[in-house]
This record gives sequence, structure tokens and C-alpha cells, in this order.
Amino acid sequence: MARLAVHDRKADDIQFEKFLEIIKREASDNRNYVKKAVNWALRGIGKRNLSLNGRAVRTAREIQKIDTKSTRWIASDAIRELEGKAVQKRLQD
Repeated sequence: MARLAVHDRKADDIQFEKFLEIIKREASDNRNYVKKAVNWALRGIGKRNLSLNGRAVRTAREIQKIDTKSTRWIASDAIRELEGKAVQKRLQD
């Protein structure tokens, strides 16, 4: 998911919207590599365009409500980056 989000510029939004449910489901997995992969995929999707950014931020806020150590980390890191000035400026241009 993360690799596709970052490298496949021709992929359409529908593919990534399906991934958001999987990301939400797997976010509570405390294994370090899973936690990092979920975070990377969520951030990658959210940086593709404004529409997916909004969906990714909403997904991160839903993940935040699960309230485990891994979900808090994933959600806070993703929200911080996706709502940050640099990402928002790039998506607006």
C-alpha cells in the first residue's frame, strides 16, 4: 500500500480508499514493522491529493479513537504530517 501510494502516480483514488479500511483495521497491531507500515501507508495516501488527504486525516482521527499505544502513535504522527503546512501547501499548488 505504501509503495503504491508513493510511487504509482497513475493509480486512481478508488484504490486508496479501499486501503484506508485495511489501514484502520490493522492499526492496533503493536508489532513495530506493522505499526510503521500502517503509518507509512496512511501518510503516503494522504499526500497524493487534497481529496485523499481529507480521507486519510479522517481515518487517522478514527484510528485515534481506538486508544492503544500503537494507534495513538500512528494517528498523531499521520495527523501532524498531513495537516502540516508543508503538505498542505504542496497539495494546494
